[in-house]
Amino acid sequence: MSAPFFLRAREPVGRLVRRAPEPSLGRLRAAVAALFALDGFVFGTWAARVPDVSAQVGAGHTALGAALLCLSLGALACMQLTGALAARLGPGLVASVAAVGVCATAVLPGLATSVPALCAALLAFGAATGMVNVAANSVGVQVEARAGRPILSGLHAAFSFGGLGGALLGGLVAGSLDVPTHLVVVAGAGLLLTAALVPVLVGADASTRAVLAPTLRVEPRRRPTAVLVVLGCIAGATAYGEGALTDWGALHLREDLGAASGLAAAGYAGFALTMACGRLAGGYLVARLGERRLLIGGTALAALGALLAVTTTSVPVALLGFGVVGLGLANVFPLAIARAGALGGSTGIALSTTVGYTGLLGGPPAIGFLASHAGLPVALGTVALLAVVAAVLVALVDGDRVRLPAVPALDLAPVHRAAGDLRILAVA
Repeated sequence: MSAPFFLRAREPVGRLVRRAPEPSLGRLRAAVAALFALDGFVFGTWAARVPDVSAQVGAGHTALGAALLCLSLGALACMQLTGALAARLGPGLVASVAAVGVCATAVLPGLATSVPALCAALLAFGAATGMVNVAANSVGVQVEARAGRPILSGLHAAFSFGGLGGALLGGLVAGSLDVPTHLVVVAGAGLLLTAALVPVLVGADASTRAVLAPTLRVEPRRRPTAVLVVLGCIAGATAYGEGALTDWGALHLREDLGAASGLAAAGYAGFALTMACGRLAGGYLVARLGERRLLIGGTALAALGALLAVTTTSVPVALLGFGVVGLGLANVFPLAIARAGALGGSTGIALSTTVGYTGLLGGPPAIGFLASHAGLPVALGTVALLAVVAAVLVALVDGDRVRLPAVPALDLAPVHRAAGDLRILAVA
């Protein structure tokens, strides 16, 4: 029986990568930062036009929620597959294909004319988004290994700034450009940028051992799965906070604190800005504080900020709390994913990202359910709770193992003596 196409294709891909010149570290880092920024810009553009797309297809809140769920499900469905492809074909090549995919599929929601069509469009867009997230992080971990210092947080800052730029520009042109035209222009610009990045990204795979292996047989490598899952839970607990504040923060400011619409929107802007700035300083903070102290300190700071935001009656104090949450969470997700990449490669990144993404997926619906029963401030207070959970999980990770707290052994000697006394009394 002939080998499957997936395996037979690996050697031609290897020859393609051999012909691509290996880029310098500076060029590769700039290319990966541009890839993260492109991903953020495209997603921020889509987020800015969600109300217009919703009106275009006539979707109510429930229907729109179902459509947005399709986006997350598409991302989750592709993440594990992307990790396997990146491990076999090279993360640079997969990232290049994913960048083309995310630009092309970003147009689809603008072309939808019904809710089912929008669900299908967002399923495809979500799949491309999940693919580019895993592939970009895989290349980022590769760059970090070459640099010999933590830089993944800075790359995630590029995503944050790209998202801010896409959202701001989308808001500015919303009154003058219809949705399909806007998304086509963004996709075209993204494809031009991708064309410039492809040679650098593919060239980065030239030194990837998995691609250049002379045989098709790959020996299985043991992965510390328990640690990868815990790292994914750390990422997910913090992604929960990001999703919660993104979708519900402005509503809390407007409905519970009486903020004006513009000021309520500033809550997310402040959160995103402090997160981006915190990620820019991530490498410096890791060098000064160490990874574990930064993770525990960041999650503790996020918990404090969340409590500040939901217990105050002052809009400025709540805005300050949102900013503190962004600053605290800034480096937790990228550091957790970087550790997963160091331990498990592309497949480790895929596993931890998939687990982590469930926090972003499940956060907003969970907040909505809790808000309907206990009120929005109490529901948003769970952001602080999960930040504390993330801090505890960080303390349990020890290298490539999960260190569970020791359970003190029970001293059963008194029990045995008591049982002996009872037997003596019974005989007497």
